[in-house]
Order: sequence, then C-alpha cells, then structure tokens
Amino acid sequence: MNLEKICQQVTDLTKNVGAFILSELNKKHSLEVEEKGLHDFVTSVDKNSEQKLVDRLMQILPEAGFIAEEGTSVKKGNKYNWIIDPLDGTTNFIHGVTPFAISIALMENDTVILGVVHELGLNECFYAWKNSPAFLNGNVINVSRKKVIGDSLIATGFPYYDYDRIKPFLETLEYFMKNSHGIRRPGSAATDLAYVACGRFDAFYEYSLSPWDVAAGAFIVEQAGGNVSDFTGGNNYIFGKEIVACNNLVFNDFIKIVKQYMAI
Repeated sequence: MNLEKICQQVTDLTKNVGAFILSELNKKHSLEVEEKGLHDFVTSVDKNSEQKLVDRLMQILPEAGFIAEEGTSVKKGNKYNWIIDPLDGTTNFIHGVTPFAISIALMENDTVILGVVHELGLNECFYAWKNSPAFLNGNVINVSRKKVIGDSLIATGFPYYDYDRIKPFLETLEYFMKNSHGIRRPGSAATDLAYVACGRFDAFYEYSLSPWDVAAGAFIVEQAGGNVSDFTGGNNYIFGKEIVACNNLVFNDFIKIVKQYMAI
C-alpha cells in the first residue's frame, strides 16, 4: 500500500470538500441547524460534506470501512477504517468564526497510519502517514522545544454537555492560568492538535471527545515528535474520550498536573 499516494489523494479531497464548505459559509444565516444533543449541533453542510468524503474515500480504498461522525456510512472494514469528521468546529462555523476543519484518519486494525487535518479558515493542511514526517502545506513541521510549563502556551476545549468533571477541570484552568504563558480555547480539537504538531501550542488537553475529533490530529502530533496520551499517561486517547498532547520536553510535567486533577 502506497500511503504517501493515498495521503496526497486525501489532501486533495479535503481541498475540494473544503471549498464547498467555505462556499456555504456565506449562507450561514439560512443554515439548517439541528441539535443532536445539549449544545451539540449539526448542519446540512456537515452531512453533505461527509457524504462527499465517504463517496471519494470509498474509491480511494474500497475495502475500508468508516467511523464517521454523522453516520453517513456504517460499513466496517476487516482491516482498514477511515475515521472522519467532515466539519470539526461546527459551532464556530454556524457563527462564522474560525477555526473549523476537516479531519480524516486511516486506521489499520487498531493503529492509525495516516492523518489529515485541513483547517479551512487559514487554508492550512496538516498531514502525515506512517513513517513520514509531519507536514503543513508541503513543509515539514515539528513540535515546539519549550522545556517547562511556565514557558508554554496551552490549548483546551470547554465541556459543552458532560459536566461531571467540571470542578477538577476548572482547577486545572486555574493552575495553568497561573503557571503558563496562557490558555487558549479555539473550538476545534483537530485544529488544536495540529497546532501542537507545528509548535504554535506547546500542550493541549480535553475530555469528552470522540474518535473523529482526535484520531488524525493525534497521529500528526506523534509524527511531528510529540507525545500523546490519555489523562493517566496511557494510550486510550482515541476511543477513551480524553487526551493530552504535548511536545516531548514538557510532556512529563504536564501529564502529572492533568493526572493529579483529572484522572478518574
């Protein structure tokens, strides 16, 4: 399997579907918006974008199945499965705010072997495949070299439906506000991870996430030299609904703090 060729096909696909999404941005006042759950929105753009992605990905790798946010395809592959989010940051998109991104990962059995995150606001495509460097629009990227939390810029996502751990989460916010360069909450986990991969953020953590939010971005972080884990330091971050991603120098200190407050 030529993963480099497949990755190129996927990046081309995200550019095409991204152009469709951006063309719909000007129509945001007439969008059909549904609420799947508390503060969990889906639009016709999400659904149409996912259908376009699924149709083309089936041509690129016919034997692969899908784990797709909007459930456009429920086909399961014996060996390969695409994990796709057609529009990560839907709430941002509804309000005309960036970032929002397309996120696509390819899993071989239980291992991600390819990831693409295309952030549409700045037209930045982050991608990597197994044994490759990580790239941003054709240029190799790496995680930052910050060595301590005190010099780090940290990203997170605010819980919007699962408030069971809101108190310890707020305690982490207080700690990092007092002991870092600051905290940012862009509103797209896939983009947050891509920004860790290229060194804009030094660390990212969030809970109540789904596989399509993190699979591609986490893989790109790892290929860029970073560390990714769940809140206990383990590897259950794609399906475990919690994730930490950092450069490799600050990771150990960062995971200690997150584990202290957030680990169940």
